[in-house]
Amino acid sequence: MLSAEIKDKYELVVGLEVHAQLLTQSKMYTADSTEYGNLPNTQISVITLGHPGTLPKVNRKAVEFAMKMGLACNSQITRRNIFARKNYFYPDLPKGYQLTQDKGPICVGGEVPITLSDGTKKSIALTRIHMEEDAGKSMHLAGEVDTLVDFNRAGVPLIEIVSEPDIRASEEAYAYLVEIKKLVRYLDICDGNMEEGSLRCDANISVRLKGATNYGKKVEVKNMNSFRNVARAIEHEFERQIEMIEKGEEIISETRTFDATTGLTSSMRTKEDLNDYRYFPEPDLSPVIISEEWLESVKASMPSLPRELFHKFVHEFGLPEYDAGVLTDAKEIALYFDELCSLTSNYKAASNWMMGPVKSYLNELTLHISDFPISPKRLAELIALVDEGKVSFSVASQKVYPIMLENKERTPLEIAQSLNLIQESDEGSILPLVESVLAENPAKVAEYRSGKKGLMGMFMGQVMKKSHGKADPKVATKLLTDLLEN
Repeated sequence: MLSAEIKDKYELVVGLEVHAQLLTQSKMYTADSTEYGNLPNTQISVITLGHPGTLPKVNRKAVEFAMKMGLACNSQITRRNIFARKNYFYPDLPKGYQLTQDKGPICVGGEVPITLSDGTKKSIALTRIHMEEDAGKSMHLAGEVDTLVDFNRAGVPLIEIVSEPDIRASEEAYAYLVEIKKLVRYLDICDGNMEEGSLRCDANISVRLKGATNYGKKVEVKNMNSFRNVARAIEHEFERQIEMIEKGEEIISETRTFDATTGLTSSMRTKEDLNDYRYFPEPDLSPVIISEEWLESVKASMPSLPRELFHKFVHEFGLPEYDAGVLTDAKEIALYFDELCSLTSNYKAASNWMMGPVKSYLNELTLHISDFPISPKRLAELIALVDEGKVSFSVASQKVYPIMLENKERTPLEIAQSLNLIQESDEGSILPLVESVLAENPAKVAEYRSGKKGLMGMFMGQVMKKSHGKADPKVATKLLTDLLEN
């Protein structure tokens, strides 16, 4: 282990390359299906396999998805898009080249704002976002000596999101990936599922002495299947490279793989050994021209983004940043909450319901918010029932809410009335109960008046018991306080 003193001499420099599989129904350059999980080699055609005489055609929806990501990141949208062949041999690359964008990415520049755990805000600049196609998948089955190849994934549309080397800590890399995943899900362009390979990340990592202006030699780390493993790989590489420099050894520009079991990286190949990809323009695809009308139509179809909803929840609804962060974590939760807030003005109560009873129910049954049986309108009615003093929050959450989950047709008021739960808010009705409790406990009244203010809870409990839980706690507390203090 390196000492903190040695580590403090160096600065970590990281740039990330994120590949996002686009949620189109067909592939990037052919009509083959992109459905996940079907039998191997059942979603291929002569175009996917690169047979002679076949011609690709660009997927319009994939272009629009790439534009959406660029607009969400404030990138410049390239109006004349050309494609290139990236030539390399690999068994799961059926054509012997990958159709991608080399010199003219569809999105140039841009940024992704992140917020760290201590509240620090930072923007990670983007170099580019470009379109390309995925390769197939090599299958190594247990007990088999041969490698099998499934070409179903070959040709599936991707965008590659390339950041500038702006990341200075593993926590920043983690936060950046969380934001990327959140963005692609809000835009409905990728499901963000790393386990199924629809979101993949490579990290370019180097170190340099603090204050240095030149970058060190970078090492690329691949094969990380979770955000946490990306952070772990970065932390390991930071220490490994510092250790090498301290020993006087030279950092080799190479590609390394990460082992999640050991937390270590190991060399796959050196960059110097790689042949040039010999990019050249794809002769079978005409340039894709993005007109002003097309761009404006895509802009008009853009949904509310997480940072926009976060700003709305904090500045319009007056919620704490913590609440806004939790509520915007998933698009569907954020949209449900936004609709709920159009039906009630008690935004904090709405937030408490969403982060408390609603999330507990969804988590317990592993349900999506789309499966939640209570509509925003009905939940707003339940909030109003509490605000109007007709039931307490505890009664609403413990007695009315569970019945609403089972019967979405009945209103909260109907349920509360049928169970005889409506609170008594009339002072004239509650005062005799309060007077009775105080008369029955003269010793406790004397103790309270001598300074034991904690007895208020006991008095309240007695009042609630006498009222069978129907006395309005606010009214009862006020009456108790008036009689005890005066």
